Amino acid sequence: MALFRTRSAAVYGIDAHLIDVEVDMYGSGSSRDFVTVGMPDTAVRESRERIKSALMNSGFGYPSKSVTISLAPANVRKEGAGFDLPMAMGILGVMGRVRNTDRNLFVGELSLDGGLRPVRGVLSIAVCARKHGIERLLVPSDNAAEAAVAEGISVYAIRHLGEAVNLVNQPERFTPVAAGAASAAVEPGPQPDFREVRGQATAKRALEVAAAGGHNVLMIGPPGSGKTMLARRLPGILPPLTFAEAIETMQIHSVAGLLNHGNGLLTARPFRAPHHTVSDAGLIGGGSGVPRPGEVSLAHNGVLFLDELPEFPRNVLELLRQPLEERSVTLARSNMTLSFPANFMLVAASNP
Repeated sequence: MALFRTRSAAVYGIDAHLIDVEVDMYGSGSSRDFVTVGMPDTAVRESRERIKSALMNSGFGYPSKSVTISLAPANVRKEGAGFDLPMAMGILGVMGRVRNTDRNLFVGELSLDGGLRPVRGVLSIAVCARKHGIERLLVPSDNAAEAAVAEGISVYAIRHLGEAVNLVNQPERFTPVAAGAASAAVEPGPQPDFREVRGQATAKRALEVAAAGGHNVLMIGPPGSGKTMLARRLPGILPPLTFAEAIETMQIHSVAGLLNHGNGLLTARPFRAPHHTVSDAGLIGGGSGVPRPGEVSLAHNGVLFLDELPEFPRNVLELLRQPLEERSVTLARSNMTLSFPANFMLVAASNP
């Protein structure tokens, strides 16, 4: 009997929590005996096939023994393919191919050839690793710039399973991602400019006052009068994001899988304009499994634009009362209660 432990993390809300991945290999059973316990979802259970193919195609082989993997704590649901890499490293540890991994935290989805694909919530995982004093964070290369924004931890960009094994065994041969370069401001590209608006002096003055004081706005006018044009240019006259605001905004967008791979720190304030057919879960947050942030949270530190306001269902609009007052959303489920920040500027437009 052999036992090996690696570490990973799971994201709940916008915060990540450490997950111990314990791998036990015993007996002389077949390679079909692969059991994962600890409330895994479908994506985690399916990792069995990805891990087997990745190990064999990377030249490590796969033992003909029974494998049991425990994701602790066992009473919290685990979801997503980010546990592929730590589970594979645990199996390699039992096989004697890697050393002790206590100083490392692993996250990443494996392809069948052993390559690593990006996952959600890596910035929150990096913050969690730093908080718990873990020295090295191994992430897919597409997530490296995002993770390196959380300063105070060594982030390594990994492209292949074999590279992760070499890094654990010989860390002195690898160089972490430079935090300064990764945290450099990201040029958002061409954005709608408030200076492009000609005329509309009264409306522009009203939006300037609203932007200065953080007030909500309702614009009423006939179709084609420029309501949507003005709303889309409002984020351009808001103050730049502070570092703390940028980190918090990035965490929300990372959890939702909306960050562009390879980008560093955000500078542009978010602008969200959901269609009037949006559901209550789409606007406030929720969904099956672990709740996800909704439009009010994705607009955190930015602008939430509701075009054609009367077309939105009344029950959906009623849900905006609490976020507008408390600047946050609390979602209660049978097994967990999660809070998402929702400090946004509400701009709505309507025909007379």
